[in-house]
Amino acid sequence: MWCSIAALSVLAAATSVVSQAPSPGEDGKYTISSSGITAKFIPYGATLTNLFVKDKNGEDVDVVLGYDDIDYYPEDPGHPVYNSIPGRYVNRIGKGKYTIDNTTYTTQINDGTNTLHSGTNNWSYRVWNVSAATEDSITFTVRDASNSSQGMLGLVKGQVTYSVSKSTWKILMEATSPEAKTPLMLTHHTYFNLDAYRNPDTLQIWNHTLYLPYSKRYLVADDGALPTGKIATAEPDSINDFTSRPGLFLGHARGDPTFAGNCGGGGACEGYNGYFLIEDAPEDAAVVQLASEFSGITADLRTDQSGVVVYSCNWMDGTADLKSTQGTEENRKVVRSSCVAIEAQDYVDGINHPEWGRVEKQITGPGQKYSWESSWTFGNL
Repeated sequence: MWCSIAALSVLAAATSVVSQAPSPGEDGKYTISSSGITAKFIPYGATLTNLFVKDKNGEDVDVVLGYDDIDYYPEDPGHPVYNSIPGRYVNRIGKGKYTIDNTTYTTQINDGTNTLHSGTNNWSYRVWNVSAATEDSITFTVRDASNSSQGMLGLVKGQVTYSVSKSTWKILMEATSPEAKTPLMLTHHTYFNLDAYRNPDTLQIWNHTLYLPYSKRYLVADDGALPTGKIATAEPDSINDFTSRPGLFLGHARGDPTFAGNCGGGGACEGYNGYFLIEDAPEDAAVVQLASEFSGITADLRTDQSGVVVYSCNWMDGTADLKSTQGTEENRKVVRSSCVAIEAQDYVDGINHPEWGRVEKQITGPGQKYSWESSWTFGNL
């Protein structure tokens, strides 16, 4: 039986390395804020539960998905990894197998014929420790014992620090594997709807614009969203083109007959669930811009990662409730294609594709430190 998140967070804080453990608010959430952002978190999955930014009218808008009831995060049978950190190896491992030093390891099959996010005991299912908190930053740590997720050998110690300054939200992750070589690749699984489901004309995400100025190329994937090994270049105005010009709607290619199956699922997955390479980006350049004319909110991503996964929430079935900070009296559910997850990370299943030259990047061993850094800056059109 699941314990309450509030109780677990108190236990986690009690083991904190700081002399006086940080405490959550009455809602069970830890809050950090700046002049332009208020963000709330819980220890379960080191999860961001609320992210309030300013819309074009100066009003606070909660732009990420989640639940009011923090105890529901571990109970949700769909476990959509709302704004948390899966790990120790995110996204898919093809056929649930990988090889290190001529030894093949088998991981839990939990997504068709593949492993997704290291299986059903990945870091987004864990209660992290709160090790530090201030008015504008919070740090969570996790200790992932060897084989806690099937086939993931060797102890891993992980840490994430979230901080806010003015209109920028920064995420810094670090991890080590002191005992053995192991797959290690992280991301923050952030789900956005910049309208907070308040647009009376549509709940879907297709009216948002997406600009990926350094992402002409993408990994070709099979019907199960697993990369085939091929890398393709998006032609201007094709389904996977978000580079040729700013202002392309996420739904700009909905009239294309192949849009309905663009992300696989036997033709049932409309839109996007794929990896876009980031190439030749200047240092500190914004590599993603998501925007909505309705709210006027813009979100610019900067990252040290080699690409981003874009997932347009195809598998949402309309049963999940919105938070009380979102929606209208008429609109209270998360419907299909009504959000977009943008996940900065290294190449999907790169551990099984030596031709990409990512294998060494995705394996960490004794004496090495893994690091990941991204930030989102919010503004207005």
